[in-house]
Formats: sequence, C-alpha cells, structure tokens
Amino acid sequence: MQQTLVPEAGVGTKEPSRRPQVVTAVAGFVIGAGVIGMLWALSGVNAGALEDAQDACQALTRVGTIPDTTDSAPSERTVPVLAPEILHRMTAARELSAAAAAASDTYKPLAEHIDGVSRMVFSLHFNQISGQRHLAQAEQLCTQL
Repeated sequence: MQQTLVPEAGVGTKEPSRRPQVVTAVAGFVIGAGVIGMLWALSGVNAGALEDAQDACQALTRVGTIPDTTDSAPSERTVPVLAPEILHRMTAARELSAAAAAASDTYKPLAEHIDGVSRMVFSLHFNQISGQRHLAQAEQLCTQL
C-alpha cells in the first residue's frame, strides 16, 4: 500500500500574507470617507449661505423705497413714519445677511452694507450719507447674486 504524505498545516507551506491587502483596503476606506465628508460639509454650507443672501436681498427689496433726505434743508426734513412690516422686513434682511456671512466670508460685505442700511432705517435718519451709500452698495451686491 502506498501512503501519501501530506504535510501538516503550517509545516513547510507558507501562505501569502494578506497584510498589504488589508492595509490598502483600510487606507482606501479612510481616504474615501474623508473626501465624501469634506464634499458634503462644503456643499451644505455654501448652498445655505447663498440662499440666505438671496433671501436677504429679497427682503431688502420688499422694504420698498427708502427716503433720501441728504439734499434737503434741515427745515424741510420730515421724519417719515414707517409701517411695522417695513421694520420687520429690514430686520429680516439684516438677520439673513448676517447668517449668510457667518456661513461664508463671501457674503460679509453684503451683511455689512445691509447692517448700515438697517441702522439708518431704525434711527429714521435718512439724511445719513453713509447710510445711503450702504443702500447703494447693498443693492449693487444683490444684483450680482
């Protein structure tokens, strides 16, 4: 009778190591998860900031015509009475532009100009040259969105 000799497990046979495959798979997973996470985080912030900036511009537009009394004589200046909804829209424009600026530095100039307009409107000093300049700059930035 012939006997076949079979080597025992681990003796004389060497299986190739799986370590390089495992390391490659783990590294690929980590890199892929990092890229996906970064893209997800960046896409959410910018999209929300743009929408907030656009909504701020719409609220500013809905405020309506803001009086300009910079050229009138002090005796001719009358303080207009603003309806509560105008003040609410101005507040909304200011807050939405601040939210956009907090999410993305791109919208900081818009937030600064809308804040300047809101200070002029809330103080009812429509003769402020700086406030009127802020209004013109804010409207210009809004057309670029």
